[in-house]
Amino acid sequence: MGNSGKGTTVIRNGTLIDCAGNPATHNDAVVIEGNLIRSVGGLPPDVNLEDKDNVQVIDASGRWIMPGLIDAHCHLSFGFPQMPGIPSARGTTSPEFSTLRAAGNLGKILRSGVTSVACPGGTWFIDVALRDAVEAGLIEGPRINCAGRFIITYGSIIDSEPSWVGTPEHSIGKLCNNVDDMITEVRRQCKHGVNFIKLADSQNGETQTISKEELEAVVGEAHRRNAPVTIHSRGAGSTRAAAQAGVDWILHADLAGEADLDAVAEAGSRLVPTATALHRTLELGAESGRSDRELDRIKHHIEAQSFVLQRSRELGIKVLCGTDTGNAPHMPYGEFHANEAELLVKLGGYTPMEALQACTRDNAYVVGLENQVGTIEAGRLADMILLDADPLEDIRVLQAGRHVAMVIKNGEAVDLERGILDEDFPALQPVTF
Repeated sequence: MGNSGKGTTVIRNGTLIDCAGNPATHNDAVVIEGNLIRSVGGLPPDVNLEDKDNVQVIDASGRWIMPGLIDAHCHLSFGFPQMPGIPSARGTTSPEFSTLRAAGNLGKILRSGVTSVACPGGTWFIDVALRDAVEAGLIEGPRINCAGRFIITYGSIIDSEPSWVGTPEHSIGKLCNNVDDMITEVRRQCKHGVNFIKLADSQNGETQTISKEELEAVVGEAHRRNAPVTIHSRGAGSTRAAAQAGVDWILHADLAGEADLDAVAEAGSRLVPTATALHRTLELGAESGRSDRELDRIKHHIEAQSFVLQRSRELGIKVLCGTDTGNAPHMPYGEFHANEAELLVKLGGYTPMEALQACTRDNAYVVGLENQVGTIEAGRLADMILLDADPLEDIRVLQAGRHVAMVIKNGEAVDLERGILDEDFPALQPVTF
């Protein structure tokens, strides 16, 4: 687009899906000034379309205009970036290589139509650096809202080393086996600029590894420092305890039952089920590296998750769209960021419009930009995409950027051809599902 934060851009024609609660409608004019949406609807009288020096017109005829997608669960520096033939790429023991690898993947995310991501955990403070580099214009990518390393206890996911080893500095988990250690880690991460805190209970929900008192202590300290809290929680007990402790959003909640979801609804916590990664793992079967026993367990989690989605919709729980992209080789960047919307429709009974709102307007909450992104309304940041097919007719057209005709982030059009890597470099060793 090339306005570099200056001038006016007018998008004419096409079908507008504003994700603000209005039905899809013919678009007359969406006016962008700088990085903000100035107006939606009729063309303001002071905007002269013949002023070619100051006004750019985009004809969206035959296109669908909607807010930029948001992935509420995407890992950028999660795994093991070894690459064949590159001796310096020594897994996660190379923060420098891990950072460059993560930066190289941002373009694929953005060009698939995702203009913002929430990153619930990574190595060192790489995601913080990426966030700030994108904000400063040093690298191109989606807006980033991020946590630091998972706060875990013995038995939690990521606690894979012997107890005498603990969690090495390059691990994505940080062992904190008492309240004092957890509070100290919250303070340390906040000092280094994280946007929110990530806790993690057991991998599959088989046990509850973080106590009520520990949850409450972390939430209290983080909230006092204006940092929200999320948790990896597949189990019923941990999901209910997290909601009662005031955790802001809960990742997975696969095995939550009726009473647990009642607690989530009463607390006003949000859910990010992340069904995409489960379905992708099951689709690949043994190719994903899972045994028959593990695949049977994943089938059970998917069945349970269908109930969670349906009951959450009935209770009015805000269900958000996250994918776990970047957590394993079979979740490459740019491919699956929009798949969660399809699963909300198929498994949860959501309408296509409700699913679109979940991965735009509602997801704005977890990237810290509620009422700033996620809808096409006057005063919002100008993050939007143009599609060459109707997502309300077939929600799958959102996927993998195949139908993305234009991406606009912060008022600037993204060059869809420039900077696309030939390969993805996701984590080479799956750690979770």
